[in-house]
Amino acid sequence: FCRVDPYGFERPEDFDYASYEAFFSRYLVVLTRRAIKWSKLLKGNNSIQKSLKVKRYIRKGIPNEHRALVWMIVSGAQTNMEQNPGYYHRLLEGEKNAKLLEAIRTDMNRTFPDNVKFRKTANPCLQHALYNVLVAYGHHNKAVGYCQGMNFIAGYLILITKNEEESFWLLDALIGRILPDYYSPAMLGLKTDQEVLGELVKMKVPAVAELMERHGVMWTLVVSRWFICLFIDILPVETVLRIWDCLFYEGSKIIFRVALTLIKQNQAFILEATNFPDICDKFKQITKGTFVTECHSFMQKIFTDPGSLSMATINKLRESCREKLLSQG
Repeated sequence: FCRVDPYGFERPEDFDYASYEAFFSRYLVVLTRRAIKWSKLLKGNNSIQKSLKVKRYIRKGIPNEHRALVWMIVSGAQTNMEQNPGYYHRLLEGEKNAKLLEAIRTDMNRTFPDNVKFRKTANPCLQHALYNVLVAYGHHNKAVGYCQGMNFIAGYLILITKNEEESFWLLDALIGRILPDYYSPAMLGLKTDQEVLGELVKMKVPAVAELMERHGVMWTLVVSRWFICLFIDILPVETVLRIWDCLFYEGSKIIFRVALTLIKQNQAFILEATNFPDICDKFKQITKGTFVTECHSFMQKIFTDPGSLSMATINKLRESCREKLLSQG
């Protein structure tokens, strides 16, 4: 058995190789079939128009060999990169903010200690690329600068694109457009979306909402890392990548679909909790096990389980939740 997965992550001591092998042999068949379809869709001209067919293809997963390219195209990162040639390198050569560099350096060794490609001893060591991408981004978007959590996201982007400049533009797509205000100093967008999830749970899984309220558990305690890290280090790598496929194409509502599916599927289990620490522990447990490992069936579930979830509904909830937060502040 391989102790290290294809992305460089070391598998935990208690990793269940047998059920993973069983799942992966089935999943490999799916991947092979999808790869053929994708190659036909891209037909060597490397462009995609948004369409129902493309949306369906993306929901069924982008094969790894096409993933970086498709993310770049559908997120708008490719267009931005082409319209700003040399911009990334100019950011790295320009004047630097010492405080920003210090903050980024501090987080370098904390980023994926369980990934062999980010070790100082690795060759090439991806820490160098990660540092560059974060430094460039901090100078590109001064309102955000650098915030913990961004290191994990940039790290994943580097693992997939194997390219600094592409990772930079994808990070810009996520932070600048796809996620509303998650990483600004006040993190208002992040706080808002946690409240929005709470409201959606009230509507779709009321018993869990009631339990949280009864024990005074704030949503931020159990889900803030889901939002900040976009499920990195919370769900298995393959599953995170499948979520990101949809996130780049369909936007931030995918995060709510995933969160609601995790909560709804595990409703009975969560409701067994009888106190505060118990609830927190249950939320840690629901992100493990075969349900989340079987990424293909999991992704089918996120589009059926939570029922209808329109961007209009989310935007309306965002407005009311943001107002509530601002009036408390």
